[in-house]
Amino acid sequence: METENSAADWQIPDELWAKIAALLPPPKPHPLGCHNPRVDDRKAMNAILFRLRTGCQWNALSATGICSSSSAHRRFQEWTQAGVFEKLWALGLDEYDALHGIEWTWQALDGTMTKAPLGGGKNRSQSHGSRQERREAESVDGRARRAAGSGGRRSEPQRF
Repeated sequence: METENSAADWQIPDELWAKIAALLPPPKPHPLGCHNPRVDDRKAMNAILFRLRTGCQWNALSATGICSSSSAHRRFQEWTQAGVFEKLWALGLDEYDALHGIEWTWQALDGTMTKAPLGGGKNRSQSHGSRQERREAESVDGRARRAAGSGGRRSEPQRF
């Protein structure tokens, strides 16, 4: 029988948390000084990493019991603006480099520059006029639609 995953399975290990906590900015004081106590940073980071690992929606975090979805999302935005996740990524690269080595001198970038399949010819300056001049309207799906009686496909005969 398989055991069910619990919130404890998603906890950040103490060693990793010590490194992450050093990167976190100090909390901003509440402007009025009176509000509910701030959610613990470790719980918020556990919730953020749970969301990133599972792909669940932010609002689903409240059901996990790790942290409320609004607190986790607010802290995610705060830490993103402070550059915490970029610093954590750089720290992870440095540690991996120390353990296994990254060959920094040999790096490659792959890319392709090709013409768009439906890009048309080189001379794009010739215009057939705006849609309004041609009496065309745009439908909901973005395709052009001709006005009634303008000779479009399957138009009804013009009534007098």
